[in-house]
Amino acid sequence: MSNTETAARPESYPMTGGGGTYSYSSNSIYQKEAANFVKELIDEEIATKLDMKCFTTSTSNTLRVADLGCSTGPNTFIAMQNILQAMKNKYHSQGSLPSEMPEFQVFFNDHASNDFNTVFTSLPPDSQYFAAGVPGSFYGRLFPESSLHFVYSSYAMNWLSKVPEELLDQNSPAWNKEKFHYTTAKEEVANVYAAQFAKDMEIFLGARAKEMVVGAMMVVIIMGFPDDIHHSKLFLGQSYDFLSSCLMDLVNMGLVSEAEADSFNIPVYGPSPKEMASVVEKNGCFSTERMQLNDYTYKYDAQTFLKHQRATLESILTKHFGSEIVDQLYQRASQRSAEFSSVLHSSDAAMKNQLFLVLKRK
Repeated sequence: MSNTETAARPESYPMTGGGGTYSYSSNSIYQKEAANFVKELIDEEIATKLDMKCFTTSTSNTLRVADLGCSTGPNTFIAMQNILQAMKNKYHSQGSLPSEMPEFQVFFNDHASNDFNTVFTSLPPDSQYFAAGVPGSFYGRLFPESSLHFVYSSYAMNWLSKVPEELLDQNSPAWNKEKFHYTTAKEEVANVYAAQFAKDMEIFLGARAKEMVVGAMMVVIIMGFPDDIHHSKLFLGQSYDFLSSCLMDLVNMGLVSEAEADSFNIPVYGPSPKEMASVVEKNGCFSTERMQLNDYTYKYDAQTFLKHQRATLESILTKHFGSEIVDQLYQRASQRSAEFSSVLHSSDAAMKNQLFLVLKRK
C-alpha cells in the first residue's frame, strides 16, 4: 500500500457508546435532523444522476453501500434506509421488474474502538439488506478495489486523522496556548489545521477512488463555512471557545494543570467550498455533481447542546484529562449555560454551516 493510501497512525475519537445519559445514541438528534435536512437533495441526486443498471451484471446482482463514520446509531440506520429506498425507486424508474431488484449489502464503518455492539444490537429487524461492520479509519483503504456503488459520510470527516504536530510544539508559531481549537486562534494555528485537512482529504479521496466502481456516487455532509467568511465566525469554534474558557476555570481552580490545558487540542476542522473543491480537483478521479452550503441552525437550548457536545467529545477529553475532569468540566459549563445561550442563538450560529457534497467516480 502506497503512502497516499493511508494516513500515519490515525487517532481514534469514538463517540460515547452505549445508551446512557451522555451516549451518542441518546444525544445525536442534531446530527439526525441535519442529515434529514438534505434527504430530498440526496433523493434528487440519485434519481437524476445514478445509473443503477450499469452496476449489475450476469455474475453479480449485489449493490454495496458504505456509511463511513457510522458511530453507534440510530442515525446511520435512518440514512441507509433512505438511500436504499431512493436507489430502489431509481431502479424501478429505469424499467426494471421487481424480480430484477438487486440485493443490497451495507457496510457500517468506524474506528475499531467504536461501540459496534450497540450498532448491531439496534439494527432494525426489517432492514432488508445484508449488514457488515468494517472497523478502521477511513483515512486509508477499507474495501477491495472497485467494490462500492454508493458511499455516504455525515459529520464524520470534520474529524482530522490526528492533532497537527505543530500545535504541540512550544517553539512553533502554531503553539496553541490557552485555546484548543483554531477558529479564534492566531492564523498560524488555522493554517496547520487547514494543511492537515487537505492532507487527510487527499488520502481519503485516493482510497475511495480505488474502492468505488466507475459511476458510483459519494455523498458527504460536513460542517463548513462560506468562502468569504473568516473562520473566527464559525459557530462550532465559538462553542469550543466557551468550553475552553470553562477548562481555564478548572485551571484557575487548581483542578487541571496549565500544561495539560495548553497541550490539548480538538482535531476538528470545517472547510470552505473553495478548499473542498481544491482537494477534489487535485485528486482528479471524481466529478463534482453538487456542492452547496445549506442554512441549518441549532434549535436547542444550551443544556441540550452541551449534552450533544459531550457525547462527541467525551472520549478525547477522557483520554487527555481523565473521566473525573470531564464531569467537572461539564458541570462548570452547565453552571455557565445562560452565558453560552447567547452564543448559541447568535447570528453566527445561523449562518450557512452545512456543506453538502456529491461526487461521482469518473
